This record gives sequence, structure tokens and C-alpha cells, in this order.
Amino acid sequence: MFKILSALLIIAVQLSAQYEAVNSKINSLLQEKFFESTVASVSAYNLTKDEPVYKKNEKLLLRPASNMKVISSSTMLYFLGPDYKYYTGIYSDGIIRNGTLYGDIYFYGNGDPSFSSSDLDSLIVMLKEKNVTEITGNVYGDVSAYDSVFWGEGWMWDDDPSYYFPYFTPLIINESGVKVTLLKNENDQLQVKTFPESDYFNVTNSVSIQNEGRNKINITRDWLNRSNEIIVKGTVNKKFTKYYNTISLFNPADFFMYYAVERLNANGIKVKNNYSFKERPTLINEIAKIESPFGELINVLNKESDNLYAEAALKAIAYELKGKPASSKAGTKLIDSLVTLIGLNPQNYYFADGSGVSHYNLVSAELLNTLLNFMYKYHPKLYKVLYDSFPIGGVDGTLRGRMKEESVFENVHAKTGTLSGVSTLSGYLTAKNGDLISFSILMQNFIDNSNYARTYQDKICELLYEIN
Repeated sequence: MFKILSALLIIAVQLSAQYEAVNSKINSLLQEKFFESTVASVSAYNLTKDEPVYKKNEKLLLRPASNMKVISSSTMLYFLGPDYKYYTGIYSDGIIRNGTLYGDIYFYGNGDPSFSSSDLDSLIVMLKEKNVTEITGNVYGDVSAYDSVFWGEGWMWDDDPSYYFPYFTPLIINESGVKVTLLKNENDQLQVKTFPESDYFNVTNSVSIQNEGRNKINITRDWLNRSNEIIVKGTVNKKFTKYYNTISLFNPADFFMYYAVERLNANGIKVKNNYSFKERPTLINEIAKIESPFGELINVLNKESDNLYAEAALKAIAYELKGKPASSKAGTKLIDSLVTLIGLNPQNYYFADGSGVSHYNLVSAELLNTLLNFMYKYHPKLYKVLYDSFPIGGVDGTLRGRMKEESVFENVHAKTGTLSGVSTLSGYLTAKNGDLISFSILMQNFIDNSNYARTYQDKICELLYEIN
């Protein structure tokens, strides 16, 4: 018995000494000049040995930036699972006879962030396969799945019309944005094209050609007046060939419906050249539907840090568990429920959205690391989906340009986060000895470039890797 206790004591001392060395090096990093004004919160845990590795300011409330997506995607996985299906469909209260649909049709969706122009055409092909060539009734869009709040709480007005700050709607197409391209045609004239092409867009192009100088182009829309009129302005030199920008659309459901009517007619289905919005009747037939499992979309949410996908997840949780109209507030209440399940008090944090765009979000490294720990320990199948959805150090997603050092290359699966003055990194790391480490690093209150913060985050990961 004495020999067993002695052996255990030796192992404990070795582990303690090992962690002390790592702790000392991380502490030295966090005492450098950058942290005279920048706050750092760090938590690391050895999941293999089930013991803490490092803690510093782990309870401090900071903005998570896109590390909020760790929370929203975990909540989505926990409550709805990877097999949950977003969908967009065509419904009708009429009958089909001799190629004519007598009645109205309704476009209805629950907020599929991946639904595209080609998906819309596929829906219409399904309608054509029922031999429909004409619709006598009206074309409606049903947006009752969501409430009317089109942005997250605390989103900033001056971020409009950035593609990264999309307007919410359950009828999403092309991520609620439009790609606008300025190019020279074969006659050396400047022209503007949109994707998708549609008569919906009015374009004002005032770009001029100069003999020399740098190209200075601004592609935007009349966001001050909440308009989708596209404005292209600036100057280009004679060598200019092409430039594009993708911008968000105001009231994207309106474009969805306009474009749907265009595509119906283009595909040989005669409809009235107008549309309106109306909730579909209770008794209605499904004509066509396209589905997208969450398990196939979570990689875009986390690897590419897509804000629309994160907000769609938050709305989906609310839609399925609280009913329609789904609100972000109802979604954050369900995040509260998960926080309670992992053993923490949701009243100690504030969740404003699903993507982390809002500066109102307040979380801690302790919360994020406890959640990562919870998914690993108690829900291994969900953990695997979450783990695989995170960017891989030096390989893909928002970490493709970082962590090229051999020690961390391919060994870190973690979610990045960036806002003005905020940089975060949370996820999993495989140490030199094969142990799996969960960690969360939150840094806040710096000016200008976040590269310094990212460099320190990478260095902390390199030190955690040295656990042996």
C-alpha cells in the first residue's frame, strides 16, 4: 500500500512540476509590455488526465467576438443535433389540373443560411416536374418563422452594408447579399454586373478612368436611406480589369420574392409579376422543399466564422423549442439553459447574439473552457462534430495563415474571434505527449492591429503543446 501511495505521490509531483514550468512561461509572456494596457484571460485543462493546467483571470468578463460561435454552435448541437434540417419550400392551397395550378403559392423557410440561387432553381424544377406551367393565384412570401428584428442586439449601424453583417430573414438566398462586379468590357468601357443578375437592382456607376494612379473603388448601396440601390464610385487607371465586392441587402426577403417571381417566369412557369407577404394557411400542401442538415453547415459557421450561419442557428433553436416567431432573445435564453447544465450560473454572463458581432456579449474563459470540457466528457459524438468544425492550425479556416510552427501545426483545432480591440481563441490542442488540452484565451483593450494578440495566443498554444 505504501509503495502505491509513494508512486502516486511521485506522479503527482512530476505533473505539478511539469505544469509549473508551463505556467511560469505563460506568466512571463503575459507580463510583457503589450499587456500593460491589454487584458488577458486564460484557462487550460488537460482532458486526458482530467485536471486543470493553467488559469489566469479565468472568471473575468470579456467580449468573446466570434468565440461566441463556440457557444451558439454547441447549443445548437446539444438541443437540436447535427441532423437538424433547415429548409426552404414552396407550398400551395390550390390544385393542379392540366398544367395549371389553381390557387396561391407560398415560399416558406426556417432560415437556411446556405440556400442559394441554384437551390431556388432546383425548387422551381421540382414544381415543373409536377407539370405546372401556370399559376393562377398570387405568389406570397411567408416570413412568420422569425420576428421582425433584423439585426442582433448591439450591432453597429456603421457596419452596414458589410457582407459580414447580414439582415435576418427566414427566406435567405445567397446569404442575404449580392456580389457586385465592376469590369472592363471588350470595348474598354466600364460596366457593373451583379450576382445574381436581376432587374431588382438599380445601379449608379460614377467610376471614371484616369491615365495613371491607383485604383480607388467603393462599391456600396444607399444604406442611409435603407435602400438597395447599388452605388459604384471612384477612379481606375487604364490597366484596370476587374474588381468586386459583396454587400448585404436591406430587407433580403423582398429580394428573395422578387427574384423568385423572375425565376418562375424564366423557367417557363407563368405567374403574376408581383408578390406580397402573407402567412400560409394551416391546411396547405407541400409542393417542393430543399433541406440542409446542420451537420453539413457547421463547418462554414466555425471554420469560416460566418455570422449569418451563427445567427441562423440561434434562431433555429428558438424556432424549434420556443415556437414562432423565433427571436434571438429566445435563443439566448436557451443558451442560458445550457450554461446551467454545465454547472455555471447564466446570470454571471450576458449573451446578445449568436455570432459575437455585438459588443454587448460578456463571457469568461472559464465559461468557454467548461463548455468545451462538457462536450468532450459527456457528449462525445457532438464533441467530434464540434472539434471537426473548428479551424485547424496552419491548415484551414481562419487559422490557415497562423500556427505554421511545427509544434502546433495541425495540432490545434480552435475558433478564432476578432472585433475592434478584441482577439480570442478557444478550442482543443493535442500536446507533445498526446494529451488533449482544452483552452480559452481572451484578449481585450488594444488599439489597431490584432496581430500582436494573435501572436501571443499562438505562443501560449506552443507552450501548452510542450506538456510531456
